[in-house]
Amino acid sequence: MAVGKDHFPEMYPVAGFKLGTTSAGIKTPGRKDLVIMSMAEGSTVAGVFTKNAFCAAPVQLSKAHMALAESLYFVINTGNANAGTGEQGKQDAKIMCASLAEIAQVATETVLPFSTGVIGEALPVNKIVVALPEAYSDLSESGWLDAAQGILTTDTRPKGESVQLQLKNNSVAITGIAKGSGMIKPNMATMLSYVATDLAINSALLQQLVSGAVEASFNRITVDGDTSTNDCAMLVATGSSGVEYSELSEVEQLLFNTQLNQVFISLAQQIVQDGEGATKFVSVEVSGGKDSPESLAVAYTVAESPLVKTALFASDPNWGRILAAIGRAGISDLDVDAIQVYLDDVLIAEKGGRAESYRESDGQTVMDQEEISIRIMLNRGSAEETVWTTDLSHDYVKINAEYRT
Repeated sequence: MAVGKDHFPEMYPVAGFKLGTTSAGIKTPGRKDLVIMSMAEGSTVAGVFTKNAFCAAPVQLSKAHMALAESLYFVINTGNANAGTGEQGKQDAKIMCASLAEIAQVATETVLPFSTGVIGEALPVNKIVVALPEAYSDLSESGWLDAAQGILTTDTRPKGESVQLQLKNNSVAITGIAKGSGMIKPNMATMLSYVATDLAINSALLQQLVSGAVEASFNRITVDGDTSTNDCAMLVATGSSGVEYSELSEVEQLLFNTQLNQVFISLAQQIVQDGEGATKFVSVEVSGGKDSPESLAVAYTVAESPLVKTALFASDPNWGRILAAIGRAGISDLDVDAIQVYLDDVLIAEKGGRAESYRESDGQTVMDQEEISIRIMLNRGSAEETVWTTDLSHDYVKINAEYRT
């Protein structure tokens, strides 16, 4: 199940960035599950990775390789996370990189590996090695849709976003894909996300841009409150457009930054809309907090409350569950009488209880919608934050109960 329209957008090619996809039969025969991405020499690469202490072998190796050499290739497999696999997992990740490096005639350290899928099972690396030449021969600047399909696991549809800007009288593209459906409260990013632009951006600035974009997008989503061992959000700047970020005017830089963030936000929201078993897309908007951490604490407590999420699935305007979640968010000196809570524009609670103007039928009308906003006004400061989440359905339990069978 998923929320909203299943629409994969037009993907503008990014000069100097190619994608190739094939099936290695890692988990399901015939399914696209192996992707290679190549970038022009001189490209800069930045990324944000999971903070899970059990981070997967490919995460560890990608970090190490980024510190050693210029990155020229990504190699991504689905169906197996290569996480919780000890020393053998590290060796398998190295074999992935070395095998692609041999095909491409580059140094092993220029290849970054990524994996997603079942945790704790040995990576069938031989299947990957055999399939790599076919994925390599498929490399194309127009390969975004196949790659978006090739990185999916429990997702029901590919996720992509693309914009084209006019900067210094040149066309500049920002194009990206992502995968993720469950195990989503990444504490950095989504399960896997790859965004590229043909603008030229130096490494230090690129890292600032991806970190800021992640904070405004992938660090504002939750499906189930679980953080993956394999998360990454990668940003590549090929420079092939001939336009330098440093030469842009302040207005043009702001335009680029805004559009980059919007691409990340769109991908993050698509992950929530395709959350495992999701029937609702929910924005939890907290305003009037003393600071950002306080506002996020309230938003996430509401967004991850099993009782709130099951009420959303049932389209039940059980507003008491929202109040209970706010009250246990750990906010000191919280004046509950000052708080106002809305479903969309329907005031449901104020002055510590049910709003006098509230009618159950009005709340029901909102809860029957596929997209809902829960707006919480703390009225104790000027900070505000928004978190995007889903409901919790029977299908979520079914999907995860049957994940390995």
